[in-house]
Amino acid sequence: MACGHHMSVKGLTVADETRYLTRAANDSEPIRIDALGAQGDGVAETGGGKRYIPFALPGEMVRWDGDGLPEILGEPSPERRAPVCRHFGVCGGCVAQHMSDALYAAWKRDIIVSALKQRGLEPPVASLVRLPPGTRRRAAFTVRREGREVRLGYLAHGSHTLVDIGECPVLTPAIVAALGTLRSIARAIPERELRLAVLHTRAGLDVAVEGIKGKLAGTAATELARVTVQFPIARLSVGEHTIIERAGPAIPIAGMDAPLPPNTFVQAVEQAETEMVRLVLAATERAKAVADLFCGVGAFALALAANARVLAIDSAASAVAVLTAAARGRSGLKPIETKVRDLFRDPLSPKELAGLDAVIFDPPRAGARAQAEQLARSRVPTIVAVSCDPGTLARDMRILVDGGYAIEGVTPIDQFVFAAHVEAVAVLRRGR
Repeated sequence: MACGHHMSVKGLTVADETRYLTRAANDSEPIRIDALGAQGDGVAETGGGKRYIPFALPGEMVRWDGDGLPEILGEPSPERRAPVCRHFGVCGGCVAQHMSDALYAAWKRDIIVSALKQRGLEPPVASLVRLPPGTRRRAAFTVRREGREVRLGYLAHGSHTLVDIGECPVLTPAIVAALGTLRSIARAIPERELRLAVLHTRAGLDVAVEGIKGKLAGTAATELARVTVQFPIARLSVGEHTIIERAGPAIPIAGMDAPLPPNTFVQAVEQAETEMVRLVLAATERAKAVADLFCGVGAFALALAANARVLAIDSAASAVAVLTAAARGRSGLKPIETKVRDLFRDPLSPKELAGLDAVIFDPPRAGARAQAEQLARSRVPTIVAVSCDPGTLARDMRILVDGGYAIEGVTPIDQFVFAAHVEAVAVLRRGR
């Protein structure tokens, strides 16, 4: 493990998030780094307040001109490692390729610890569950046409400049190998700027084009069909229209392949989802009646239904339809009741929660404040909170603790490798 000051993380609440994006600009004077910030920046305590220098590590003396990697003056930190990608320091996708394994794991765990501490919570937090690079199956690329050139990639750190990428160590090899194909798809569409959402499925790549204004021209549709025939694209959709579907894209859910509509949300990394399901099942092993809130396509619900009756709710009708079809196609499950309902506006009430042995909720990044408030008034014995945002997770857990729940433990999962995001699974039990 790194020494103590390396592990200091200076906060991660929603209200404070912009503070971490305010970095020291045009620092011509040398500056010594004292700690790591929650966004992966080096934090320097100066007479003028905290300064945030990207890609700097504790103990280093650096100079930064406001762009790219800092100049290291003297010896680099022993925790510094060579980045694994040539785009690191420019591309805005990764912030932590320069950290040693030990420092990286401590930094990510401490993002969770610090967010909870800001809400007055100090529960047991497990070590980071590590996942390897090259496993992210979902990506969203920005595409821009600049003259005859088509650029595809991610926005640069702190700007709207598009970094045209030729590699990405985070994504699955199948997506990286298709970067040229994706450019060919974008080249066939005359829009100046587009977004390509790509999902690596067992049938091949599922590509959804977003950002087209008006109707796609017939010549463009013909060219898109021609391009995709030449390359391993399972399905290509533009807006609500499917241009070509050579094989129905499907992902494994609870041991079976589930077909997906275009642009359906799934967890970014299959291995992360597997670990999340394992933790949920371990926390609810004795439950006979369970609610899976913000259920998505049903990774939790289908696994839980092996032993318990499940109520599964989400606002996305297409995702609920995937879950409903998957449940029908599998024998040996306990009953799964599915509902389409906006839990932000219409959370389950304590009366509706009565009789449940456990509730799992896995909301979007905004968290589940309204539902947490209703859960805090309920008598549900076990709650499992799953979140990709430590700040909103801590807020929702504070509500539950104030309502009489005790936090049994929190497990951080490295679903977003090299990024300043952490998935977490927290288990709470109601006191007698």
